[in-house]
Amino acid sequence: MNKNLLILTLSQIFSFTAAPVTVFLSGIIGSQISPVKSLATLPMSISVVGIAIGAIIATKVMSLIGRKYGFISASIGNLLFSILAAYSIMYQNFILFCFANFFIGIGMAFTHQYRFAAAESVEQSMAPKAISIILFGGIISAFLGPSLANYSKDLISENLYVGSYLALALLTFIPAILFLFYESKSKIDTNVEYKGRNYLEIILQPRFIQAIAASAFGYAIMTFLMTATPISMHVMENMSLNKTSIVIQFHVVSMFLPSLVTGHLIKKYGHSNVIYAGVFLYSITIIASIFEQSFFNYMFALIFLGLGWNFLFISGTSLLVLTYKEEEKYKAQGLNDFVVYSVHAIGSLSAGIFIALTNWKTMNIICIPFIILIILATIRAEILDKKKP
Repeated sequence: MNKNLLILTLSQIFSFTAAPVTVFLSGIIGSQISPVKSLATLPMSISVVGIAIGAIIATKVMSLIGRKYGFISASIGNLLFSILAAYSIMYQNFILFCFANFFIGIGMAFTHQYRFAAAESVEQSMAPKAISIILFGGIISAFLGPSLANYSKDLISENLYVGSYLALALLTFIPAILFLFYESKSKIDTNVEYKGRNYLEIILQPRFIQAIAASAFGYAIMTFLMTATPISMHVMENMSLNKTSIVIQFHVVSMFLPSLVTGHLIKKYGHSNVIYAGVFLYSITIIASIFEQSFFNYMFALIFLGLGWNFLFISGTSLLVLTYKEEEKYKAQGLNDFVVYSVHAIGSLSAGIFIALTNWKTMNIICIPFIILIILATIRAEILDKKKP
């Protein structure tokens, strides 16, 4: 592993803790300090909006100052806004807590750029493996963040959870130190003006459409069903919170653990075949919803949902890298992440509404048209690619 990839992997472990900590705590804290209880999940929703908007901000900032200083700036920002979140909890200020979560979301958008930086740090043929290594770091983050947040929640005894966000501030600042040793490999890394093809020319490429379809719809389906799972299990099926937690934990593991082999599979079988495999895994999740909603049924479905997401997201990301030129990278990456995380936000926000109005089986059926769109985008790209002279 080269030095840059090692720095990015270690930084992913610490920086990405912001995501599971936000999922783990923001709703609980929101329910305690929100003046309107129905707005308890607003901080989480606002952080997702921050990720979508931050996708454009991150690529613009890095086009001006480069990867290294862009990542360092984001890490310092994560430190400051995590401290602000702690301050808002201490003084029971819900609006300020939402404000802090929005900017923590923007910081997460910079973290999502690690995967592209990883692809740039190796030979093009090794990009899927590099992206897989970065995403595998997420499995450590998924346990490190919530665990440390839980252990530190009583750090300031009079103010529950203030210590959790102070711990998050420390974790997310560590990458700022690591990136001091990062070396830019790209000749066009700073002061890149948006040259090359225009947005429309990039978007109209069949492979670009395929890449975004796999990443965006794959992410939306996963978020839509994952967000609804606790409500479906605990509230609607009256299963224990412990059982619900176990299902989500196994789901998170299945999202990131396959990263050990996904890069190899893409290199051996190609992007399209791994995308088809991801779609097949999603189909198993949907078929499982037909049967009785038992604990093991949810466990089975959510494991395959996580596996499918991994195949689709890594395939989509590594395929995207092949669709743009060096001088177009920030433009293409910014557009991709804006679409992916906007659709992700829609999936997250709509899940609560749909599960309240329908049921788990219907939620799964709703996902079928989006799976079909991924298949059609892939078939179209394959056909048009073969027609090239």
